[in-house]
Amino acid sequence: MDISFSHAQTLLNKSLELATAKGVVIAAAIVDAHGELVSFARMDGVAFHAAVLAQNKAYTSARDRQPSANLAQWAQETGKDMGYWSDARFTGIGGGVPIYVDGQVVGAIGISGMSEQDDAALGQAAIDAL
Repeated sequence: MDISFSHAQTLLNKSLELATAKGVVIAAAIVDAHGELVSFARMDGVAFHAAVLAQNKAYTSARDRQPSANLAQWAQETGKDMGYWSDARFTGIGGGVPIYVDGQVVGAIGISGMSEQDDAALGQAAIDAL
């Protein structure tokens, strides 16, 4: 099961609303369970690299079925390089959060533009709000 376009748009709009309320600018990406892009937005003034990072954070989280920051922790604990995955889109940068429906990952959200912790918190807050 994958996230619907309607649900992805609602989640995207909620993340932009939360960012605006915080007075920050972000890039936000919603992907399906396979990491394929469903919905994306880049707010005016956000760094250009944030667009790529948001998409890669979401991709990683959906493919790995866990927050993107967990990959960095795993790499540190095992001493393995991120290249271990043989997928250049995988990132250990925090801000990717899986989206669950009935206990299954149906997609992920990736937020970029703030600190890793704040990106992840905003992504989770958007999910929780819905």
